[in-house]
Amino acid sequence: MDTKLTRRGFINRSAGLAATTSVGANLWGTSKAWAGANDRVNVAVIGVNGMGKSHIGSYHQLKNVEVAAICDVDENLFGPRIKGLFTDKDRRTPKTYTDLRKLFEDSDVDAVSIVTPNHWHALAAVWAIQAGKHVSVEKPCCHNFFEGQQLVKASKKYNVIVQDGAEQRSNPCSQSAAKFIESGGLGEVYLSKGLCYKWRESIGNKADTAVPPGVHYDLWLGPAPKRPFNPNRFHYNWHWNWDYGNGDMGNQGIHEMDIARWMLGVTLPTRVCAMGGHFMFDDQQNTPNTLMAVFEFDHPAGGGDKKKILQFETRHWISNREDPMWLKPKKDVPGGYMISSANTVGNLVYGSKGYMAKTVDEWRTYMGKDREPGESGRGKGNHYQDFVDAIRTGDAKTHNRSIEEGFYTCALVHLANISYRLGRSLDFDPDRQRFVHDSEANAMLRRTYRKPFEMPEKV
Repeated sequence: MDTKLTRRGFINRSAGLAATTSVGANLWGTSKAWAGANDRVNVAVIGVNGMGKSHIGSYHQLKNVEVAAICDVDENLFGPRIKGLFTDKDRRTPKTYTDLRKLFEDSDVDAVSIVTPNHWHALAAVWAIQAGKHVSVEKPCCHNFFEGQQLVKASKKYNVIVQDGAEQRSNPCSQSAAKFIESGGLGEVYLSKGLCYKWRESIGNKADTAVPPGVHYDLWLGPAPKRPFNPNRFHYNWHWNWDYGNGDMGNQGIHEMDIARWMLGVTLPTRVCAMGGHFMFDDQQNTPNTLMAVFEFDHPAGGGDKKKILQFETRHWISNREDPMWLKPKKDVPGGYMISSANTVGNLVYGSKGYMAKTVDEWRTYMGKDREPGESGRGKGNHYQDFVDAIRTGDAKTHNRSIEEGFYTCALVHLANISYRLGRSLDFDPDRQRFVHDSEANAMLRRTYRKPFEMPEKV
């Protein structure tokens, strides 16, 4: 037992009490008696290129939250990030780390945001959880199916908060859409679609080069196979390489996959079929830029065929709009987040009474045979505030269901990618979480890890 109550111990003890007593919410959720220095949550952001900048900026906007440390394998990023996001804004200079394992030893850090490439997400999260840190892990929370299983196990074993990167779960828009569907507003929902029509240019072809100065490349590779350094497998373009990314279905698309699954009210499928390809461009991308996937789920309460269908489509080039939700009145009028002249990103949900079209922050319904306008909703929340609130007041056993939901969504991406790569439809057992009588497909549920960057078999 602690002999002295440190600030970090105080925060952890508050979460622990909330998790073990029925009056936890009254003790920590509504009282302001402990506000002040002890209320501060020290966060470290791991990965400060791309979305890492957004994480830092978002935490800076929260009351009594400090980004106390940043970590990246590319030391060249530290100077610009510290100047642009800290010292120029009169904020204290954070500690810097290149090895996340050293960061996890820092007792001043309460929580971490993991904003690495996909192949590091789950391993970094499990290591952080085992080190006693609260964790928010970017989407997709796992690079393969096995990692997601291990991450869920760790989230249930340790008394820390683990948040999945599905930001739309925090939006009033999504929450009200789900409530409308769950209340029967669309009748029997039998089909849910995810749309990821996002303009993507060719990445071209680049030669292997020497590792740039300041880049800790072995750490960047982590669990992935040893390969020469190539700019097209590094910042951002790693998304289009199977060793590190999951294609656009696992990049932008996973947000819409999460909504499609949520609105359909399902977890794991019984069948999956995916087909597509890498069209138009002769470049170094080895993930598909166009992919169509269909999943089948059991639905004992349904009419007729006792099943539900989830359909997902990723396109990279010229596409239609699907619904007026994605239309702008004029070309030069701002379209809002993910609505532009190039992109159509969102969801369609079909029921016996009507259908729903949904973007990130708005949903509309069209009811009956004549598709008359029905109920609608909108609103964006604050994913980062939700994480910090959960650290201060949350019950880990309740809150950490979010990472299990994240795993179910990631699982659909991984199952679809396996079907695509094998070139055939696959039967899946959702209870055993294995493909049915298919050793080739089951072997692809996990990867071979490069030592010492191995996902623990026992978390």
